[in-house]
Amino acid sequence: MRILVAGGCGYVGSKLCPTLADLGYTVDVIDLCWFGNPFNNDSRINVVNKNLFDCKETDLQGYDQVIFLAGMSNDPMAEFAPSENFVYNAALPSYLAFIAKKAGVKRYVYASSCSVYGYTWDKLYTEEDPVTCGYPYGISKLQGERGVMQQCDTKFSVVCLRKGTISGYAPKMRLDLIVNTMYKFARSLKKVTVNNPAIWRPILSINDAVSAYTRAVQAHQSISGVFNISSGNYTVGEVAEIVADMLPGTSLDIHNKQDMRNYKVTCKKAREVLSFRPRNTVADIVNELLEHEENFKIFDNMMYYNIQVIRELPEFQNASK
Repeated sequence: MRILVAGGCGYVGSKLCPTLADLGYTVDVIDLCWFGNPFNNDSRINVVNKNLFDCKETDLQGYDQVIFLAGMSNDPMAEFAPSENFVYNAALPSYLAFIAKKAGVKRYVYASSCSVYGYTWDKLYTEEDPVTCGYPYGISKLQGERGVMQQCDTKFSVVCLRKGTISGYAPKMRLDLIVNTMYKFARSLKKVTVNNPAIWRPILSINDAVSAYTRAVQAHQSISGVFNISSGNYTVGEVAEIVADMLPGTSLDIHNKQDMRNYKVTCKKAREVLSFRPRNTVADIVNELLEHEENFKIFDNMMYYNIQVIRELPEFQNASK
């Protein structure tokens, strides 16, 4: 099977692409390489440095599946460049799905986000529950999701993975993610600051994320739909306590500030349809970070923070003006 990973040089792709290659799939990547190319030493993965908007139907011919990991990856990036956020997160996945379908691709897997839920009441949200997010990132991810699902039919399977707040070690490392950020401050300052300990987040280990994409790739061709994906639901205060407990000497600085993003989800549908079964906890994520810290120990490296990288890119120089 030939798989094209759009935006595969980023955080998730740097771990997913080698996993797919290990499983025997032929893996190609198209990426602008804003954050570099983590596959320079992996001859199994061919990387094409190209804007996905420049791709034509002929570029996608011969692929069985396309995995879309591209676009803006978090709220700070979306708020820094809101117009670009809607272009890359809403228009781009829809366009790529359109030409993929014309090219004869059989399945399109879209990286959505649980951020679409916005602020929810005290319940586990399913994929059928209403979405209320009023922030640029969540809105754009929902638009992308609806744009690709609109093209689904019996010959073109579309799987949208609404991922929780992801964390863990990857070759293309990020330290701007909840557990990773708390780990960084615990190790460097011996203190973790929490602005609203009561809000809920579905936390997703990057290893479980890779497993979810693998399950989507391997699912029967008849399967399409939107699926919540997380390792478990935690309050932000609970996450901080776990990090502090595992890194002795860490103190907690707790503040109660308003946050209009609060959600927890059930992954029952993904378990029953995709056979997705998360295996990791926040403690597992922290242990993995400890194991690999030698690879990212220069915590102030700007490449570990996506917002810092895009601020320096020429195409975003006028974004906040």
